[in-house]
Amino acid sequence: MDLRKLKTLIDLVSESGISELEVNEGEDRVRIVNAGSAAPAGQVVYANPAPTQVMQTAPLASTPAEIAVETPAVETGFVARSPMVGTFYRAPNPESPNFVNIGDTVKVGQTLCIIEAMKLLNEIESEQAGVIKEILCENGQGVEFDQPLFIIA
Repeated sequence: MDLRKLKTLIDLVSESGISELEVNEGEDRVRIVNAGSAAPAGQVVYANPAPTQVMQTAPLASTPAEIAVETPAVETGFVARSPMVGTFYRAPNPESPNFVNIGDTVKVGQTLCIIEAMKLLNEIESEQAGVIKEILCENGQGVEFDQPLFIIA
């Protein structure tokens, strides 16, 4: 992969706000991780780089326009955020009903979800009363610290 493509990919990651991009092209593999800095800097990691004289130029599977993610209309209200890194669960176990669903009315201190971190199940409670307008995570999805989980209005 030539340096112009790498520069374009790094710029794309820094401008779009995505946290990570991985591109496989033949035997080349490039992973760019956005560290969250304002400067267009990313981490580029090579695994098994092919010699440049053997490398063929192939078009990337998607163009920057195709990579752009459509953002849904933003609901207004209180945003319940993850207090830790872990795995998001909507119910205490697979057979149980979800703690909350869209449209449910919640009270302060009511359990919204569970985040599993280091084999410990942590109940996340509502900090504000209201109605669940949006659930921003999928069941079993990994979440980061301070990541929005619910919108409560």
